[in-house]
Amino acid sequence: MVSIITRTESVIIQDELVLRCVEPRDLAELYELIYGEDEPEWKRWDAPYYPLERVSYEHFEQNTFKRLRADEEEARPASIRVIEADGEIVGLISYYIEDSLSMWLEIGIVIYKPSRWARGIGTRALQMWSGYLFEQMPIVRVGLTTWSGNERMMRAAAKVGFQIEARLRKCRIVLGEYYDSIRMGMLREEWDQMCAIRADRNVNN
Repeated sequence: MVSIITRTESVIIQDELVLRCVEPRDLAELYELIYGEDEPEWKRWDAPYYPLERVSYEHFEQNTFKRLRADEEEARPASIRVIEADGEIVGLISYYIEDSLSMWLEIGIVIYKPSRWARGIGTRALQMWSGYLFEQMPIVRVGLTTWSGNERMMRAAAKVGFQIEARLRKCRIVLGEYYDSIRMGMLREEWDQMCAIRADRNVNN
């Protein structure tokens, strides 16, 4: 069975998985997912070398919509999306522009609910998001930064087509141990080539 990705009014859908814009009704649930626990499990894997900066709900709300307003003013796609699986919010996916001159763009993803880990949601969301950004923005590459202790993230990115472009050795400390900073990326021509291969397979099937 061929899984089809559809995009309608900036909503990206593949079967039960949806990437959509953040809405006001999402904020309370997102705030609880991010800050609801003293030591959230997700933070052990998402840049654990940086402390979780806790903010008030009002500050969280203001920052979220400030970011979305900036995207709208710059006439670019909303840079942060909710990840829904089976109608349930499970995480966020985003991008930020490192260098506007070359449109150096980096993406990030967090699946907040451990019960949804190891189900391929992150890999599929990365694939959907990368494709959307290549289609909607004049970029030549998509980048992603992680650390060598987050092997799941590295595997997911590799499955989508990201390659390790740089390994900065022993520059992150987590629980007293040194880890490498990993920079991964995918070029537009590499994405186009993978899309062509998938199209050929679908025709042949």
